[in-house]
Amino acid sequence: MPTFRTLWPTPTSLFPDRQLMFRRRIAVIGAGAAGLVAARELRREGHGVVVFERGDSVGGTWVYTPAVESDPLSIDSNRKVVHSSLYDSLRTNLPRECMGFSDYPFVAVTGNSDNDHRRFPGHPEVLRYLEDFSRDADVNGMVRFRTEVVSVEMEGEGRWAVRSRKIDDGLTGDESEVYDGIVVCNGHHTEPRVAEIPGIEIWPGKQIHSHNYRIPQHFLGQVVVVIGGSASAVDISRDIAGFAKEVHVASRSHCVENPMKQPGYDNLWLHSMIESTNSDGTVVFQDGSSAHVDVIMHCTGYKYHFPFLKTDGIIDVDDNRVSSLYKHVFPPLFAPYISFIGIPWKVVPFPLCELQSKWVAGVLSGRIALPTPEEMMEDVKAFYLEMEQAARPRRYTHNIADYQFEYDDWLASQCGCPPVEEWRKKMYEATAKNRVARPESYRDQWDDDDLVTAAHQDFMKSLFSS
Repeated sequence: MPTFRTLWPTPTSLFPDRQLMFRRRIAVIGAGAAGLVAARELRREGHGVVVFERGDSVGGTWVYTPAVESDPLSIDSNRKVVHSSLYDSLRTNLPRECMGFSDYPFVAVTGNSDNDHRRFPGHPEVLRYLEDFSRDADVNGMVRFRTEVVSVEMEGEGRWAVRSRKIDDGLTGDESEVYDGIVVCNGHHTEPRVAEIPGIEIWPGKQIHSHNYRIPQHFLGQVVVVIGGSASAVDISRDIAGFAKEVHVASRSHCVENPMKQPGYDNLWLHSMIESTNSDGTVVFQDGSSAHVDVIMHCTGYKYHFPFLKTDGIIDVDDNRVSSLYKHVFPPLFAPYISFIGIPWKVVPFPLCELQSKWVAGVLSGRIALPTPEEMMEDVKAFYLEMEQAARPRRYTHNIADYQFEYDDWLASQCGCPPVEEWRKKMYEATAKNRVARPESYRDQWDDDDLVTAAHQDFMKSLFSS
């Protein structure tokens, strides 16, 4: 397959007769994948953009650091926060073709020995992709690095006061500016959620959240319980199993009657959730089994966290529901002057963030119309009622795994864009099935080469039609 990476024409060049009603000054908070694509789409739509980034480079959560927080559980409010949650061995659990932005394919680039050419690459390759995207989309010049947003507060209708400060530059005092709109892209993989465990206050072992996990060698010869049933729990339990004496995975989503030894390992078991922990160091599982445990690892996800937003409680987070957001993006009472990119989870994130960004940019320019605030609020209430009737927990409000492509296609229709490519949808489904069938090898063995071919043919068509 050809290997290339290029940037397709912007919408303004594709639609030269576009009439822009408003050109606004917009603050984007965060320079991860969501912030970078939001900045590009906002500028394509004619807006002036400033991106605020706490770190000294683009990439957000894809910037790896061996540093961890002083509090292994990350519950101490006085701790020095480490943004990244990457562990050293992390590889993507989606194929690169599926992950990339629609007009900037995530393909292997030849000519550099440092590049990771695997179809499911490690995290450094994803960071390189985002760095290349930021450079080629000319976003870097819009980013204020090492600048933390302290507060965002409304100052009249459609006007927001943004207070920020430089980090470690020897200067004192904050800078305050007024913007016409705020796009929040600060991610949701930094503020950990921790499982509630009966008896944990008397249990003598060590606890750690996966946010602070980097390498498995620290667990040599230990007995470890990993709590969780998602990708990080699967990866980390297998990562640790090569060094630990025993690894026990406790999952709320697996109601097993007896511990299940996992294929490929002699020291890895799957259990139902923890029943209790005791002062003698034992952990008892709901399946009746128990183990004397050294470490409990919480692979239990993260909280949405917006400490800088000052909205008198209108935008808040309740059991991981950011309320109330129309289509997971706009708070009806403040729309369109504040929006959120990248809130949904259990999704293919980069294409979703791209479509959300196109929608937000078009709405801010006046090219795309929103319903009235009352209509948006009614939509939100209907969605919440539907969740309640289906007995879906509040914390799953932004889990859109069951309808992510319908959601993407709805966004595309709002923006006048084509729907998500069929090969991308089928590739996602094929990978999900392969992950279940080959949990140890799905990243290196697959049966969807026809979809890979279709993807690359699509990439080439777009390249030569531009």
